[in-house]
Amino acid sequence: MKINGRYENMDGIRLRKKLPFIQKWRKERKKIKLKDWSYTVPQCGEKQIEFLKSNHTEPTMTWIGHSSFLLQMEGKNLLTDPVWAQRMGLEKRLAPPGLMPSDLPRIDAVLLSHSHYDHMDMPSLRTVHQRNPGVQMLVPVGLGKKLKSSGFQKITEVNWWDTVRLDGLELHFVPAQHWTRRTLFDTNASHWGGWVLRPVTHHGERLAVYFVGDSAYFGGFKTIGERFRIGWALMPIGAYDPEWYTGKQHVNPEEAVQAFIDCGADVCVPMHYGTFRLADDTPREALDRLHAAWERHGLAPERLRILTFGETVRPLAETVGARG
Repeated sequence: MKINGRYENMDGIRLRKKLPFIQKWRKERKKIKLKDWSYTVPQCGEKQIEFLKSNHTEPTMTWIGHSSFLLQMEGKNLLTDPVWAQRMGLEKRLAPPGLMPSDLPRIDAVLLSHSHYDHMDMPSLRTVHQRNPGVQMLVPVGLGKKLKSSGFQKITEVNWWDTVRLDGLELHFVPAQHWTRRTLFDTNASHWGGWVLRPVTHHGERLAVYFVGDSAYFGGFKTIGERFRIGWALMPIGAYDPEWYTGKQHVNPEEAVQAFIDCGADVCVPMHYGTFRLADDTPREALDRLHAAWERHGLAPERLRILTFGETVRPLAETVGARG
């Protein structure tokens, strides 16, 4: 939805980063020094790099870090929001990426959720493009011009509910509640959203993967669940503290669990935590609150899949279907 040249959320929620709120947060950030940041997401002990490079048939999912995943479906190799940056702003990366660009198979397509720097890192995208000259860039409407000016050639812009077909795979761009900005002058000049990936034949509807991207809690989670039979939900759980400041743009762990329930997915894979220090919540806090909310809802433990960096889930169909 676009109003006066700027994109809007489904429910009209607007995000205004006004200076007084930013100054209030800066004063509160002194408390961050009292938090325990010693826990880091571990690296996978048995990374399956050679298998991933040679695999053309088995559906897999590998967490690189933050919102970056390698997804292998229907013979296609896809990257979501690839970011290998060692810093985000002034803060160092909390842990190394689970996979480096040299560890990846040939990439067919990159799926971007929105333009924020922790999701759209131009040096990382250029690296992918250099290693994969024919890579297809699937991006929210409004971002094509920037990518084209940076030398990318195969670019497809999408709006909410648009579908892109890559041979035997459907890629659906779906709503999220968020916002975008890369400069002082381009607030909400491009769109934002998530992606649902599923086989064209729908014989694997329960294999459908829902990459949420960045989002606050909103009614769209139920709408998406009504449209698609989701097997795996890649759900953000971090960058929520202070909630008075971030609540309209990021789910907290409790809201992430409710969003998972709303969209009707079989398995939840937490993401968007443990990689960059974007807010005042720690990785341990996010996981602890997630586990507590999971138990309060009485959800089966096997439906929550906590990945380590570089860990590969294979095949995706194995754990899909458990309910409770």
